[in-house]
Formats: sequence, C-alpha cells, structure tokens
Amino acid sequence: MQLYIDTANLDEIRRARDLGVLDGVTTNPSLIAKEGVDLTRRMEEICALVNGPVSAEVIATDFDGMMREGVRNAGIAPNIVVKLPCTEPGLRACKALSDQGIRTNMTLCFQPLQAWLVAKAGAFLVSPFIGRLDDVGQDGMDLIAQIRRVYDTYGFQTKLLAASIRHPKHMLECLLAGADVATVPYSVIAQLLKHPLTELGLEKFLADHRKAFG
Repeated sequence: MQLYIDTANLDEIRRARDLGVLDGVTTNPSLIAKEGVDLTRRMEEICALVNGPVSAEVIATDFDGMMREGVRNAGIAPNIVVKLPCTEPGLRACKALSDQGIRTNMTLCFQPLQAWLVAKAGAFLVSPFIGRLDDVGQDGMDLIAQIRRVYDTYGFQTKLLAASIRHPKHMLECLLAGADVATVPYSVIAQLLKHPLTELGLEKFLADHRKAFG
C-alpha cells in the first residue's frame, strides 16, 4: 500500500519525505486555505518536493469550470493529479480529462456505485472517506472492502485511495483490506511508529548500557 500525506504544509511534507516512506500528496481547498497561500504557487512548491502524484482539487462545481481549472492545474507540473468530486459534472470532467491523458482523483466517494462509475470513466484514483462515514454511524471500512471487491471482480485499474483516516487502526484495516493507497495527516504517520513496548525496550537498553559502562 502506498502512503500519501494529506496536507498543504511544506514542513510536514518534508518531514514525511525524509522518513523515506512518502509516495505522494493530497490537498484540498480547506488545506490550502489553512496555509493562507496561493494555490498555484503552493502546488508548484509541493511538486518540487516530491516525485509522486500530487492531487490538486478544483473549486468549480460545474463541468466547464472544472475543465478550465483541471487543465490549468495539470499544467503546473507533470505529477499533478486533478481532484474532482463524485458528482455528475465531476464524472463528465473525469472522462474528458482522462481522454486527454490527464490523471484524476475522484474525491468525496461514499458508496461503491460512485466508485464503479468513476472507474468506468477512467479515474486514476478514487477517494472513499472512511472517517466521515464513521462520524455518521456507518463503518467506513465496509466501503473499502466493497470497492476492492468490485474493482477486483471487473478488472478496473483505478487505484483505491483510502481517505479521511483518523488513527492507526484505520491504517491497519486499510492494509488488510487491500487498499492501494492511504492518505493521512502527518500526525497519523507519526503515530504509526509508536508502541509502548518499543519505548520501554529502548529505555531498558539504555539503562543497561549506563549500568555497564557508566
């Protein structure tokens, strides 16, 4: 499973990259707004830091607007993936951009039928939101399992990107369910290395060393 970081913060991207585990980056309008920066400039900076796919989301909600923004965003760097919502205009834009050789990430996916349609339209990535489903009393991991089964059954090449991941348990479940990619904030990446027995073991090693050698 590939690991993307979900952020527009350059320091967090550098930290994840320097761990040697980063495969790509996802962003959205909320993350860009949080940084208070120009979208195009920030996407250029992110693409200069990582070689993998970098998702840049459109703001428009109509087909023509999505196409204009999508083509413009795709021109920022070769590794840009245009992020579109799982709506009717978004599906049309996915097909049109894919036909032009522009990769797309279909976001805000909450049911397997959406994932099926965007795969038929040629999406590079589909982003089901696990945490947001959990928030409304559904099991987000059920959606990952259902999409995996649909894609494997019918041979779709669209990559299954698990999004809205809140904690390490989500990550483990995504690994076991066969997600192709998971995108997470840096705080979750940092948690993946933590285990109390690791800390206790390290403390014991150091204590034994001090006892033996001063």
